[in-house]
Amino acid sequence: HVDSGKSTTTGHLIYQCGGIDKRTIEKFEKEAAELGKGSFKYAWVLDKLKAERERGITIDIALWKFETPR
Repeated sequence: HVDSGKSTTTGHLIYQCGGIDKRTIEKFEKEAAELGKGSFKYAWVLDKLKAERERGITIDIALWKFETPR
């Protein structure tokens, strides 16, 4: 299950539901591109550690709670 897109999918869902703003995603996209990992912008919503971002794997498990109007 390594590298199957779990963090990316979850980060994208959080963004689509309004849990994180566009400006932050744009910042992650720029930083990821600088490391040659531009497609990781949504994964970085959850992957906070430098080692996670450099290696492209989740090391620390993150919990997010978000609510929608429904």
